[in-house]
Amino acid sequence: MHRPWKIAVIAVLAGLALTGCGKEDEAAKPVRLDERLADIYGRTCQTCHQNAETGAPLAHDLAAWKPRLAQGEAVLGDHIINGFKGMPPLGQCIECSADDLITLMRFMAAPAPESTQEEEH
Repeated sequence: MHRPWKIAVIAVLAGLALTGCGKEDEAAKPVRLDERLADIYGRTCQTCHQNAETGAPLAHDLAAWKPRLAQGEAVLGDHIINGFKGMPPLGQCIECSADDLITLMRFMAAPAPESTQEEEH
């Protein structure tokens, strides 16, 4: 039985192809997280995606993310929803919406944003 959030995640992921997410120029742009998503990232994703020993693709490691992104949105969506290898379903983010999960994945698959201090100078 499909849960509504699973259907929502699949729908959002299917829409990624229509928005041009896979374009090279867009993939090279950093993604910024708002305060809420930054907190979620710190409590869930960061645990594995900043530790090479886990086997998870490291956040902002474009070479590690490239083959995963090449698998397509349907495969990534399945991995996000159901978990994959050591990744738990939903990355243990039960409070995340489909859009949250996509934004977090895009954040990790993109170059690191420049620090706020650098932008102020």
